[in-house]
Amino acid sequence: MPELFRRWEPDFPVDVSSAIAPLRRGRGDPCLRQDDAGRLWLTANTEGGPGTLVLVCRTDGAVEAKAWGGGAEVLLDGLPALLGADDDDSGFVAHHDAVAWARRQRPLLRLGATGRVWDVLIPAVLEQKVTGHEARRSWRELCRRFGEPAPGPAPEGMRVPPTPRAIRSIVDWNWHKAGVDVSRRRALLAAASVAPRLERAVELRGAEGRALLRKVPGIGVWTAAEIAQRAWGDPDAVSFGDFHIPAVVGHALVGRALDDEGMHAVLAPYAPQRQRAVRYLESAGFSRPRFGPRYPVRDYRAI
Repeated sequence: MPELFRRWEPDFPVDVSSAIAPLRRGRGDPCLRQDDAGRLWLTANTEGGPGTLVLVCRTDGAVEAKAWGGGAEVLLDGLPALLGADDDDSGFVAHHDAVAWARRQRPLLRLGATGRVWDVLIPAVLEQKVTGHEARRSWRELCRRFGEPAPGPAPEGMRVPPTPRAIRSIVDWNWHKAGVDVSRRRALLAAASVAPRLERAVELRGAEGRALLRKVPGIGVWTAAEIAQRAWGDPDAVSFGDFHIPAVVGHALVGRALDDEGMHAVLAPYAPQRQRAVRYLESAGFSRPRFGPRYPVRDYRAI
């Protein structure tokens, strides 16, 4: 299989790990891995076909990338955007001491963008109203059973996310084995039926792009925001409706947990870069206090 190579020399310091971090779905993610040599491997579906990309950071600040598969050229062309080259934080002002501190701790933070909706839509839907453990298990199972093997010399077990066609082929029993309930499978099937049209959201961007995603039954404010954060690095797409984020933001900024309404008010001064403020807090290590009952992990395969 042909190997394509590209060396990118950015005009800003690149933190590859932080740019890629939102794409990782757990340590066992079959579509994103870091090998023993520190190289980052990721797979994707593109308009050119499936592809594998591997990234290596050099001491001179350059990033070298190799790619394989039908999507190799697309992935290499998208490398700068993936690592935050298109991100613009001009005009961002830290209105809280915690955000100012977090920004000093993470001066290289940039919002990366894959430039594609479908691959990030699947795990976003799987994460609706379940624990992270459940969602990651379903993601691994769907990729293992319905995603293609990663092109090129990728680490063993890496897969390309299932295509819309593959998602539409899944029968009820296999959804059940993957731990995906009826509401989430319906959302995925609805999205798969119009997947090419959803890619236009990347061109529309912002609120208009998120509104297009929400036309799909089963994709609401939270899911659209999660997709937008990754597909086009939306700096204002806050995940309202999240179980954890209001508590993280609230404890960091006002010393107590907030609901969505309270978080909306606290983050209002950061518009149109509210999500950037949230990312600073999360990347600097702010988290919700670890107390209270935990959600039980459900195993849909056993019922």
